[in-house]
Amino acid sequence: MFYSLTGTVTLTEPYLAVVDCGGVSYACNTTLTTLAALTRGETATLYTYLHVREDIFDLYGFSTRDELRCFKRLLGISGVGPRAAQTILSANTPERLALAILTGDEKALTTAPGIGKKTAQRIILELKDQLAKEQKEIGGSLPLPENAAGAKGPDKYSEAAAALAVLGYSASEAAAALKGVEIESSSLEDIIREALRHTLK
Repeated sequence: MFYSLTGTVTLTEPYLAVVDCGGVSYACNTTLTTLAALTRGETATLYTYLHVREDIFDLYGFSTRDELRCFKRLLGISGVGPRAAQTILSANTPERLALAILTGDEKALTTAPGIGKKTAQRIILELKDQLAKEQKEIGGSLPLPENAAGAKGPDKYSEAAAALAVLGYSASEAAAALKGVEIESSSLEDIIREALRHTLK
């Protein structure tokens, strides 16, 4: 229903941002990560998700499309609702969440308030299963570009592509995001971060 909101930030408080759009103020539930990118009195764009259930009509807003993608991915996990997804993304940036899923890092998820070990394990397991199915559907690994040359390049490229898939990117979108990113001499987290920057251009 809503894709994004652009307006003046009139109020920020923990997990909430209010954006005035032409005289209409929208209260957006959000993450601490997004709040850190907002300044009261300045114009901002939030990418939104409307959560509707019986008597619930909550709007969630994020400063980047990647954070919104992660939020939607997390909502697809059994037992993970909007509030839990919100706290997870307050404790982890999209690239760190993707790395946590790939490496099975439960601690990165349990740092979020209210997220226990069992929930973290379920999130990792279900997202890895989704990733495996998607990779099978697209026929395995992505074609290796010139910038992934070298002994460790192919592995890093594949891992970065898998991380982007965790975030909801298709094979072609991941390939486009990774084009021109320095692979050989960069850490996996830096590769993912740079690829995400490319998607914003």
